[in-house]
Amino acid sequence: MSTHPALPPAGYGIRFARPDESGSIAALLARAFADDPVMAWMIPGAADRERRIARYFTLAQRQQRPRAGGVRVAATVEGRLLAAALWSGPGRWEPSPVRELAALPRYARVFGLGGMQRAAEVQNAMHEAHPEAPHWYLLSVGTDPRLQGAGVGSALVRQQLADCDRLGQPAYLESSKVANVPFYEGLGFRVTGELRIPAGGPTVWPMWREPGPAAGPATTG
Repeated sequence: MSTHPALPPAGYGIRFARPDESGSIAALLARAFADDPVMAWMIPGAADRERRIARYFTLAQRQQRPRAGGVRVAATVEGRLLAAALWSGPGRWEPSPVRELAALPRYARVFGLGGMQRAAEVQNAMHEAHPEAPHWYLLSVGTDPRLQGAGVGSALVRQQLADCDRLGQPAYLESSKVANVPFYEGLGFRVTGELRIPAGGPTVWPMWREPGPAAGPATTG
């Protein structure tokens, strides 16, 4: 008997997210990141951690949506969301200081006063290590836990990577789980080092992908 997760019978497509899907995307990503080491460190021991993570991803989407190709999903024809990815295009990965300042009260509600310091440690460490060369930045990608291992997440990421190859643009991400490194390596990323979050935080693995040969025009629904 197969142990692989079952995909929807009618399959799925990959497209840009709609504005009215923000809450559903946040909830999906919260489920996918429920056991993420970085999230667990920033929101330690919270009984409502998943709800707080969903709030974080609601904010993250607001930061990404003004950017070309910011939020993409894998979804069925009926609208069931299977996976979601947050991307920033070249030169657009860092929010403006004005936007960051305006979001601070919302982030404080996500992390609490103690967690804000840890969240700042994570952000500062990642910003300092972030490459300067123009690239596409994969902030987050997550699959419905019931479908992890079915190939939906990799198909979603490959859709943007095909555009990167076509345009000759590299891509970058930070893996917060060492177990996920082989998954990203299978997509052409390579580990560039280890990023240890200060103050006893977890380790993060920055990964870079050079563009490969273009396979032809990529399309987005």
